[in-house]
Amino acid sequence: MLRIQDLSYSIGGRPLFEEASATIPTGHKIGLVGRNGAGKTTLFRLIRGELALEGGEVSLPSRARIGGVAQEVPSSSTSLIETVLQADTERESLMREAENATDAERISAIQTRLADIDAWSAEGRASAILKGLGFDAEAQLRPCSDFSGGWRMRVALAGVLFAQPDLLLLDEPTNYLDLEGALWLESYLAKYPHTILIISHDRGLLNRAVDHILHLEDRKLTLYAGGYDTFARTRAEQRAVLAAEAQKVATQRAHMQKFVDRFKAKASKAKQAQSRVKMLEKLTPITPPSEAARHVFSFPAPEELSPPILRLEGASVGYDGPPVLRGLDLRIDQDDRIALLGRNGEGKSTLSKLLAEKLHGTGTITRASKLRVGYFAQHQVDELELDETPLQHLQRERPAEGQPRLRARLAGFGLMADQAETVVRKLSGGQKARLSLLLATLDAPHMLILDEPTNHLDIESREALVEALTAYTGAVVLVSHDMHLLSLVADRLWLVSNGSVTPYEGDLETYREFLLSNTGKPAKEKPTAKPKPRAGRDEVVALRSELRKAEARVAKLEEMRDRLAKKLADTALYEDDRQGDLRVWQGKYAEVMDALDRAEALWVAAQESLDSALAD
Repeated sequence: MLRIQDLSYSIGGRPLFEEASATIPTGHKIGLVGRNGAGKTTLFRLIRGELALEGGEVSLPSRARIGGVAQEVPSSSTSLIETVLQADTERESLMREAENATDAERISAIQTRLADIDAWSAEGRASAILKGLGFDAEAQLRPCSDFSGGWRMRVALAGVLFAQPDLLLLDEPTNYLDLEGALWLESYLAKYPHTILIISHDRGLLNRAVDHILHLEDRKLTLYAGGYDTFARTRAEQRAVLAAEAQKVATQRAHMQKFVDRFKAKASKAKQAQSRVKMLEKLTPITPPSEAARHVFSFPAPEELSPPILRLEGASVGYDGPPVLRGLDLRIDQDDRIALLGRNGEGKSTLSKLLAEKLHGTGTITRASKLRVGYFAQHQVDELELDETPLQHLQRERPAEGQPRLRARLAGFGLMADQAETVVRKLSGGQKARLSLLLATLDAPHMLILDEPTNHLDIESREALVEALTAYTGAVVLVSHDMHLLSLVADRLWLVSNGSVTPYEGDLETYREFLLSNTGKPAKEKPTAKPKPRAGRDEVVALRSELRKAEARVAKLEEMRDRLAKKLADTALYEDDRQGDLRVWQGKYAEVMDALDRAEALWVAAQESLDSALAD
């Protein structure tokens, strides 16, 4: 059992914890959530004893082992499998001792303990973990020095999972994983035999791999049963109740104060006024919970191009050797929302680079003449100028624009005045990602290609990104391990596999089951009835066009309605000599409202038709 009792701790005079308490029962799987900068990572360091407590106590059973992921595995000539095996220090120590022990009693004790910790199956377990994190049998025998820092982070994660500490502390473990690795980790953690405390902004993982949420807010810790969605609903209900109670108390106080202010000077009412003063003193104001900071993204709207904006026919692409992808026959329209699926190494990023013209392919590749493409990849965050401010980054890209306009652009991505003047090296990972997204969309691209855009973004920022992509009027191509993002944004799925790219006929849940089943063959949806003919591409394009027209019609009528309502609010229109004009404007308002009702009905019908066509 992990017990946190009356914990207090400050950094630079700013309190992160004030008499915070929580009890984590043995074997529970806990998701630690809270705003960026609230102190989640600091709490991990306090639990590990890396920081001295200012007050309170953190206690664990005396022999409990605490484990967490190191920054990364150092580059060395040691193979991946040996590196992971060495992470279990007890096993390593016993194995070395067994080689030299001569005392029969000690040899027996060593062998008994090795059997207790299942030491003889260790290599198989280590190999299975590495495979789940994306390393095949051949890669597991290669030295760590062969792999980049991101891949060595996976080896570090494999090591701590293999060691199976009694308390496993994980800080954003999916940041260096692809979709397959993230889903494997979810499944592994759900079956982990000991206690887990995990910091994550991945809603899928927080819903499927944990059984409680530990919320850090206002320097306190509160434990909630269930996954993230259950926690979010509970919090929303609590906020609503507390806000209503705060409003009720504020109304009561205002009413009493008004009575006191009006009658305190009147002798006949002095006694009642004094009574209400005492009631006011007892009626303590309730402070409603502060709302989470509003996170925003504001993508500029491109002009509309004739479809298709991009067409590939018999295209191939690769690097110096044989093509990674070949025989590509793909079409992208401006209203497409496409998720690229596929196992690691199959070519998702290669296709993204081809679409973004970061790689040049062969075959017929036809682009709209005015096509602008925005491209975001996680490595671009690392390519920002560390000693420049976000404002300086924008000034270099837009030298003719004034500072007010540039600052407005930064604010549109949640980078306010303080962050605009802060050098990049001092920004958080999420703030750097926001700056990179701003730079990728600066030219109002007709197509936005996002390769793992949610790394380092907190949950509120991820929700803001979903809203921005939903409102964005260009095409979106997504590569992401965030199933929540994919499910809310993408309406087309492309499977990148065996050197080709084809439409995936199942849905995301079907694909998730396929990855977890490890069959090696993509599953297809199991139809419960005779399937209808799939809607043709041209039909879908036509339906989307009708939907856009319906939306535009509704927007235009709403604008007319608002103008007429403003006109009818003019008090001069209701004077006796203006009755004729009043009837005219009222008649126009009635006509517009009638037309708006019909337009909204057509909009609903268009949306239902499109939904039906996409579902077929």
